[in-house]
Amino acid sequence: MECTVNWMPATGMGFVAETGSGHLLTMDGAPDGGGRDLAPRPMETVLAGTGGCTAYDVVLILQRGRHDVRGCQVKLSAERAGSEPKVFTRIHMHFIVSGRDLPPAAVERAIALSHERYCSASIMLAKTAEITTSHEVVAV
Repeated sequence: MECTVNWMPATGMGFVAETGSGHLLTMDGAPDGGGRDLAPRPMETVLAGTGGCTAYDVVLILQRGRHDVRGCQVKLSAERAGSEPKVFTRIHMHFIVSGRDLPPAAVERAIALSHERYCSASIMLAKTAEITTSHEVVAV
């Protein structure tokens, strides 16, 4: 996997990342750090990527189990250390999974499998952060 990040000096503290798959991701800093608040902070993108990684797993696991999953939302909240390096120390992920006749046990199992085996991002972040999860199943 590769990624190239370029600083855009004219923006203050704006950066553009080009991923190995050819996609662009813009990031910016807070005004008190020289940024202009024009894009997500780099650590916000780490959190968002982690949510995307685990949601991907949960949907795929449920689909492979032949469950009729129709939606998956993950709401993440995180706390960071007070001093440098300001790593994540706590992350909570609340999953809202919707579908037809989805067994709550299957959703719980999919979330557990993601965090114990498949989600590279959350497994990596668990080295510094306490990760907790909760979920709800919505019938559609």
